[in-house]
Amino acid sequence: MITATIALPEPTPAPGEALMKEVTEEFLQLIGWEPSVRVVTFPRSHPLLGAPVCPVKGCDKMAYASRERALCRGCDRRKRESGQSLEEFVATAKRNWRSIGTRPCLVPECARPRRTTRTALCDAHCYQQQKIHRVTIEEFLLLPGLQPFESLGPCVVLACYRDRGNGEYCPPHRQTRNILRRTGRLEDEGHWQRTAPAVVEHGVVSLRGLPDQVVAEILYCLQDRNTKGVKQKDQELRPLADTVRAQQLSSIKELDPDTLKMSGKRMALGFLKHLGRYGLSPETERHKDTWDGTAFGVANGSLHFEDISQQWLRKAVQQWAIDDLPRRRGKKPLPPLQRQINSMAMLSKSLRLNRDDDGRDPRLLGRDDIVLFLNRLLFLQLQGEISALHRYWDVRNVRRLLARMRTLGLTQDGQLLHGLPDTFALREEDVPDYDEDDDAGRDLPVEVMRQLCKHLDTLDPGSHLLCRTATELLIDTGRRPDEITSLPLECLGRDGDGNPELIYDNHKSLRKARRLPIAGATAALIIAQQERTLARFPNTPREELALLPSPVANPDGTKSISSAWVGDVHSAWVASLPEILVPVVVEEEGRRVKKMLPFDKSKIYLYAYRHTYAQRHADKNIRPDVLSALMDHRRLDTTQRYYRVSDKRRREAVNRVTAMQFDRKGNRIWRQAETLLESEHARRGVGEVQVPYGLCTEPSNVAAAGEDCVVRFRCVGCEHFRTDVSYLPDLEAYLADLLRGRERLAAFAADSWAKAEAMPSDEEITRVRRLIKRVKEQLDELTEEDRMQIEEAVTVLRRSRRVVSLGMPRVRPELPDYRGGGSAE
Repeated sequence: MITATIALPEPTPAPGEALMKEVTEEFLQLIGWEPSVRVVTFPRSHPLLGAPVCPVKGCDKMAYASRERALCRGCDRRKRESGQSLEEFVATAKRNWRSIGTRPCLVPECARPRRTTRTALCDAHCYQQQKIHRVTIEEFLLLPGLQPFESLGPCVVLACYRDRGNGEYCPPHRQTRNILRRTGRLEDEGHWQRTAPAVVEHGVVSLRGLPDQVVAEILYCLQDRNTKGVKQKDQELRPLADTVRAQQLSSIKELDPDTLKMSGKRMALGFLKHLGRYGLSPETERHKDTWDGTAFGVANGSLHFEDISQQWLRKAVQQWAIDDLPRRRGKKPLPPLQRQINSMAMLSKSLRLNRDDDGRDPRLLGRDDIVLFLNRLLFLQLQGEISALHRYWDVRNVRRLLARMRTLGLTQDGQLLHGLPDTFALREEDVPDYDEDDDAGRDLPVEVMRQLCKHLDTLDPGSHLLCRTATELLIDTGRRPDEITSLPLECLGRDGDGNPELIYDNHKSLRKARRLPIAGATAALIIAQQERTLARFPNTPREELALLPSPVANPDGTKSISSAWVGDVHSAWVASLPEILVPVVVEEEGRRVKKMLPFDKSKIYLYAYRHTYAQRHADKNIRPDVLSALMDHRRLDTTQRYYRVSDKRRREAVNRVTAMQFDRKGNRIWRQAETLLESEHARRGVGEVQVPYGLCTEPSNVAAAGEDCVVRFRCVGCEHFRTDVSYLPDLEAYLADLLRGRERLAAFAADSWAKAEAMPSDEEITRVRRLIKRVKEQLDELTEEDRMQIEEAVTVLRRSRRVVSLGMPRVRPELPDYRGGGSAE
């Protein structure tokens, strides 16, 4: 006998069943969840779901407020109306006797609720006490033969979890129903029963009357947000649940957040975000036109491909993004990808505007389409719609991505770009020239830095000094904003000599536990912040704390503030400052004069402090290799971009400083400031070489790049030596080295001939002193305008100068002190 096996269809899961499986039993116990009751109770002692109890005697509400306003909303309103201080109000205020919650009838074993909080009897017993026996409550409770009553069941309003009083409704809903009837606003009592909210009880939110799917969504989102450290309040969840119930929605995804007020809207937007991320994976997300970064392990952000209109091009760019995303470094990998996607969107728009078929068929494309794309970018730049840098990066990105798509095999048979001609590509010469020297000059002038530091007290007055501390650390250390905001509490170390060091992670280069020498004032700043953090989170282990803990969604202090938040607060602070005036040389009636002009505040942003840090070290002639180590760069040319000076500015500076050139005896060589011809610049470039403290014109030494000096670099005694005002700091440092060396040798235990050989001669010291004096005297003879021009030229030259070192000990130069409290380093 053959029996046929019939495959039964799998049972359809109940609405919300999948989401409810994600909610843990521990969380359900935390919120006091009972499936039969469907009420969420916010635990008062929980750091995220609860709050301290209002200190007013007799008030049991939770005080969702800052530390300065530790009252519930009602008591806080009454305090403001009274005009009293917090201490006076708490000592004298009485509880606002509004009936909240329900209590059982005082008759023993009676299952019905009392009429009100003050009226201690249920409706039935209250009728007996007032209408039949006409005695006080105390006398009524002593009467013999009092019979308890059974419960009448729950109120017929679906959201209500209270028992009935006398009739179908609980007393509050019965009263509300009667008012609606009298005013003619109760058109459909059945609809009102389904949509009316529950009676408000502090710390309790009713999910009764909501579909199972909505209940599961609310519980899942509450748990997910709690796991991520988001503080949640009953007064935000209640309007969301009531709105969904009133609109009879089957899912929160159908809710329009704009129908809610601010508090409920904020929670609704958060719920929609968490629900949108439920079940995300790279396999499901990669087929969309907008990718949520959460699916790829990125906490925040999205990638948008919708501006690429050609299907083949959009899919190819998405294929490249899938390949490129895992190799991205840093905490924010999405913005660099989005910039390259936007460049491909520019190419897509060019194809759409210039081709009859909108560029839908890749087999018909060719070199002409590339030329049209390049011409369009040039046109946009000339029209001022994009910058030269924007055009440079767009062309460079498109060239790189098209080449990368070919190496990914997307042009092979059966792939997205099969048939794409080889001529549809950008050549190296297609990339426009871009003067990378424009990247330099982002540092802030000393005058600007002094003004900013003068007003630091007005920055971030109410957020535990977080933004101010972060800004000061950025100024002092020159680190990237993300590196400062993510510092752990234990970020202060000591070197072998006991000097303070900053311990940080270089997120961009994936290098951990980097060490940076810092000043004692900076170390004191860190220590003060450590003390504030420990005071805020005394129960969290030190090794888990962040130095700058976020003030939101951070109950244990392990989450750091974000650089974006610091940037927003910093930008608002800079905009609120008065005008910052800096000295600028301008031409008036053919004369160059100095004027105090307003500085462009748009140039004051967080990353400018890193450029300023690099520039102030470069201005003090710190060697490029040392500065590169301070900046934690892998390549020296990266460091040079922070203080590089263009040929044009360098040439102008040479023309000005040439008028202040001196020989070894301190005599000025050129009395007239003549502009050098191109041939003269070339002649000087091949006829002299840089040496410590100046230039050398001796032919054999020039040919040997300054390494064939027979007098062992005793430059001040050589007739081929030239110097100018731009070397004045080096000469002063050299004199300090000579004097210090003589003092050390005098106290050093060595043979007399060895000390005599190493001892700096009095004649050399005298010659250096005289040379410094002559240079300073010539500077003092200049007018204020000329002196300012010379100082500006000296700054330009020193930024672009290659440092020549003899390997001798040097006195560390002082760096600008912006805050008036000692050296900045």
